[in-house]
Amino acid sequence: MNNIKRMMFMACFLSSMAFYGQDRPDGDKIKALKVAFLTEKLNLSSKEAQAFWPVYNEYEQDREALRRKERVQIREKIRNADALSEKEASDLLSQYSDLEKEEELLEQDFLKKMSKLISAKKTLVLLRSEEEFKRQLIRQYRQKNGGHP
Repeated sequence: MNNIKRMMFMACFLSSMAFYGQDRPDGDKIKALKVAFLTEKLNLSSKEAQAFWPVYNEYEQDREALRRKERVQIREKIRNADALSEKEASDLLSQYSDLEKEEELLEQDFLKKMSKLISAKKTLVLLRSEEEFKRQLIRQYRQKNGGHP
């Protein structure tokens, strides 16, 4: 079974080269690569996987919703900070702080849930693996663009 997982993982990464040749990679394809990557790194049992993926997917959706909210409500306004009054700037800082707190609470809740579902050690492997995946995506993106972001 481990060899099958490894082969699936390698096939996904080799196929990633094809979609990185496109101008804008599809989010669903990146998500599929991430699922394969995390599955390989975490080596989840079928019971663990059944519990893990719904919680992980919900967390990812909630985190993305917070990031989208931040982009829409805050980042756009920060670009035009010079045009803001002092009161508007103060309110914006407060909103930013609130979103950061919300994100921190989301992360804490997620880590508590995960450490109960898959063990504390595998939860740490998950954190490390997410960072590894992100670095690989960035590295592939830079190679595709000749080293320029």
